[in-house]
Amino acid sequence: MNASARGTGRQYWVGLRALLILTVVLGVAYPLVVTGIGQLAFPNQSNGSTVSSGGKVTGSALIGQSFTDKKGNPLPQWFQSRPSAAGNGNDGGSSSGSNYGPNNPDLLKAVKERQQTIEKTDGVSAGQIPADAVTASGSGLDPHISPAYALLQVDAVAKARGISTDSVRKLVDSHIQQRDLGYLGEPTVNVLQLNIALAAMDPSGNK
Repeated sequence: MNASARGTGRQYWVGLRALLILTVVLGVAYPLVVTGIGQLAFPNQSNGSTVSSGGKVTGSALIGQSFTDKKGNPLPQWFQSRPSAAGNGNDGGSSSGSNYGPNNPDLLKAVKERQQTIEKTDGVSAGQIPADAVTASGSGLDPHISPAYALLQVDAVAKARGISTDSVRKLVDSHIQQRDLGYLGEPTVNVLQLNIALAAMDPSGNK
């Protein structure tokens, strides 16, 4: 074997060893280390920020859910989430917004219909309804609503469950999440967590 052939064979062997070493380090060891750190330091976040009720996982605090009947009508005994344009609504596999402009006739029609539904179910006027109650988020999976929208629903939820308005309002107040670091974003309410707390407070409340 001449020197050129030996040099080429050596290069192949060096390349193969580098491939094997990098595969083990970056493809096996590194993911295991990062996964282990995540499970130890941030177990809830690493597992999808799941939310449980009665020992059973009911969803994720990061993904919105619909609280409607099979026809899409709001169930009055539950706090309602934002409208969603993701799939058939809050579909985790179809995250999307409607991409309608503010003057799009289809959007204006949908907003009007949502206002009319909320006026009927919550007994309020259109001027009292906050924007997030009638418009979908960009992802279609927003798990939060504004405190204003949550408080708007208090009377209807309390009436549907036959419990005091004050107790439901206090529950909402206790679930208002303030701005991150005190100044980022706006105060919000996680609808799934609020409804789980509502079920715990009123376990026989017309589920």
